[in-house]
Amino acid sequence: MKVSIQGVKGSFHHLVAANYFSSLELNECSTFDKLVKSIIDEDSEYGVMAIENSIAGSILPNYALIDEYNLSITGEYSQSIDHNLMCLPGQNIDKIDEVHSHPMALLQCTKFFTKYPKIKLIESEDTALFAKKISEYKINRVGAIASKEAAEIYNLEILNSSIQTIKNNMTRFVIVEKNKKHISNFNKAALKFILDHKRGSLASILNMMSDCKLNLTKIQSLPVIKTPGKYAFFVDITFDSIDNYQKAIKIIELMAQEFKILGEYKDQKL
Repeated sequence: MKVSIQGVKGSFHHLVAANYFSSLELNECSTFDKLVKSIIDEDSEYGVMAIENSIAGSILPNYALIDEYNLSITGEYSQSIDHNLMCLPGQNIDKIDEVHSHPMALLQCTKFFTKYPKIKLIESEDTALFAKKISEYKINRVGAIASKEAAEIYNLEILNSSIQTIKNNMTRFVIVEKNKKHISNFNKAALKFILDHKRGSLASILNMMSDCKLNLTKIQSLPVIKTPGKYAFFVDITFDSIDNYQKAIKIIELMAQEFKILGEYKDQKL
């Protein structure tokens, strides 16, 4: 099967794809927009998209992409994010002038670099991409922040391991497809709804979910672009009973102005 990721080999998206799928053909995409296009155009069967980080929070543009292009979430995978400083072999950190990586990786490692004020931090498209460039072009005095797998793939030396400020750093990724996959044993769902802009509307729907014994694991709001002051709510729920879930869905359809099921799948944690 062909799987699209944002980034190159050695990126965290690549690690998730390799762990989630037993075998795959990798399609490297430079942006999430290109990843989505590859799914819509059926160049790939699946896509792997980061959706939430335990430090940085929700990745809002990816929620919008999944919604806009009617992709179906059919799975999830939580990956521990371990950032490592790497460069060409035989160099010392005191000789490093620049470090390149994804803006989020740089942000998560700022405390480490306070000890090295002369090092300039420069944003790159992807964690593993600049590691690849250092290897290909034999760039001295420059480092990258990426996974240990990237260091192995591109024959780089790790100068310092686990340099992220908060060590317990997890990112949740979702598996997306163009067409909805029907499974019988799902216990998690991703929903989107838009409510009347009036007092208590959100509280009413959340109380109903509780009455139907649904466990709300995440709620995220995004503004409705064409209607200032109105918001779309994206929620993840888990449940033990399909009957309770289906009952709640019927009620939400009546309560919401707009409603969409973004995905139904097996909860990774259960």
